Amino acid sequence: MSEPTTPTAPGAAGHPGKRPTDAPSSRSLLSRLRPSGFGAEPSGDRLARVERSPQFRDGAFRNPQGAGAGSARSTLPLLRDLLRRADRVRRKPAGRLPVVHPSAGDLDRVPASGLRLTWAGHAGVIVDIDGHRLLFDPVWGERCSPVSFAGPKRLHAPPLPLGDLGRIDAVVISHDHYDHLDMTTVKALAGRDTVFAVPLGVGAHLEFWGVPAARIVELDWYESADVGDLTLTATPGQHFCGRGLRNQGRTLWASWAVTGPTHRVFHSGDTGYFPGFADIGARLGPFDATMMQIGAYSSAYWPDIHMTPEEGVQAHVDLSGGAPQGVFLPIHWGTFTLSLHPWEEPAERTVAEARRRGVAVALPRPGEPFEPAGRVPAEAWWREIAVRPAGGGKTAASLNARPAGG
Repeated sequence: MSEPTTPTAPGAAGHPGKRPTDAPSSRSLLSRLRPSGFGAEPSGDRLARVERSPQFRDGAFRNPQGAGAGSARSTLPLLRDLLRRADRVRRKPAGRLPVVHPSAGDLDRVPASGLRLTWAGHAGVIVDIDGHRLLFDPVWGERCSPVSFAGPKRLHAPPLPLGDLGRIDAVVISHDHYDHLDMTTVKALAGRDTVFAVPLGVGAHLEFWGVPAARIVELDWYESADVGDLTLTATPGQHFCGRGLRNQGRTLWASWAVTGPTHRVFHSGDTGYFPGFADIGARLGPFDATMMQIGAYSSAYWPDIHMTPEEGVQAHVDLSGGAPQGVFLPIHWGTFTLSLHPWEEPAERTVAEARRRGVAVALPRPGEPFEPAGRVPAEAWWREIAVRPAGGGKTAASLNARPAGG
């Protein structure tokens, strides 16, 4: 029997998320010494489905435009640039972030408009939509790393404990990089009665960490799953995947479109700018809100797999059919230092470009809930804690600048 293109619920007959566990019954000594944070590789029926995907070619998932993550030759220059002290100082805030800490009661209040977004930091967003709650790319761990003692450390605490989130109808993951798929967070959520919606192959990590196979929904691009009254559709992106040198390209990446009875939202995950945004908008839009990656860009090292702020705004416009509509929520900045640009630069460039293009942009503090149909946060709160350039001047630098859509 072939897999359905539109799964309806976890555990349904023939559902691609329901399969025997891929974890082997016994593990070699080398496997046991390997940190659990690396996860597991797809095997068995899961691997067979991965290999049947139109996106899987020559042994790995590929971008249609041929974009990649750069080569090993760029590693040493990148490390040199990351360690340059004069620039490193500006990659972190000078003071504590003004995190908002909503209570469980705050989140339990039904949004008057039916749609509320709460940016949890980085790419994590709590979305209350049409009576359902979704949790996108939650990273509650201290570091985005396979180990607890090294790797990028968070610049602010999570806005609230996972236990205060109440009922979560679905946890939605864009891809398996450490700043989007966090083992400690998944383990904390594994015992809940919630669906995990992920791109192809990513379910192997979840099962390895204790999520029951029957609650994992794995989708290829433009496949959909119904969760209550919502339809979750995995949509294309331009990125790459892998949690170690051994398994590069064995899992898919995706953006996500969510359609409810009244509202629609879009989460970009990680992606470079590419022509597919217009097609996504034509098929599944218009969106009341988009959550768009604007940080961790570099024209020198990864120009094709992360958007600049200007490209993020352009992608929002593309999703809107060429005329700005809906609210733009910048994500993937502020929580971890993952690139060379100054800490506040993504926000500053986003504000400038959104103003130029007539795009409504929300600027919440981490943990600050808002309704796109109501009062949208607009204060440039980061300016109070950004490190000023040597000799004074504006905080928003022009490093790595590139025209939107370029």
